[in-house]
Amino acid sequence: MEVRDVHHAYRQRVVLRGIDIRLRAGTLCGIVGENGAVVLNDALTVRQHLTFFQRAYRLADLRCAEQVMDVLGFAEYADERAAVLSGGTRQKLNVTLALMHDPQVLLLDEPYQGFDWDTYQRFWELAARLRDTGRSVLVVSHLAYDTERLDELWRLDDGLLRPDQAVAA
Repeated sequence: MEVRDVHHAYRQRVVLRGIDIRLRAGTLCGIVGENGAVVLNDALTVRQHLTFFQRAYRLADLRCAEQVMDVLGFAEYADERAAVLSGGTRQKLNVTLALMHDPQVLLLDEPYQGFDWDTYQRFWELAARLRDTGRSVLVVSHLAYDTERLDELWRLDDGLLRPDQAVAA
């Protein structure tokens, strides 16, 4: 994936000032910047979210989603409404929705926010497996934990993206 000269602002607040980024296949990358937000429909259950995205992606079945749910350890929440899920379980659902169509490029904003330690470890194992199968994974976070797990790291500062020297490419 390659993007060039991306600009974005929230009203008067400029957050991206001409961002260029190239994400190579089979790479696990990170961007450290300001805190982001995640949005689910609180009225829908986990299963309803899966069904909605299954239809949107035109998937024959939910096999991939069910595998991700098993890996992240939250299959028992299938009939719970998103409104009653903990922050960590909401994130598990977001990661599942992002992965259920088996994408070649995965962009994740604050994917492990609210995860317990076990799920946090499972997430990074899953990300490494995706990288090892040739997929590109970009994790955006406001915290730079576990940078040794990354192949590349960039810092978003004042709307500009700069390589971080902490991780060797």
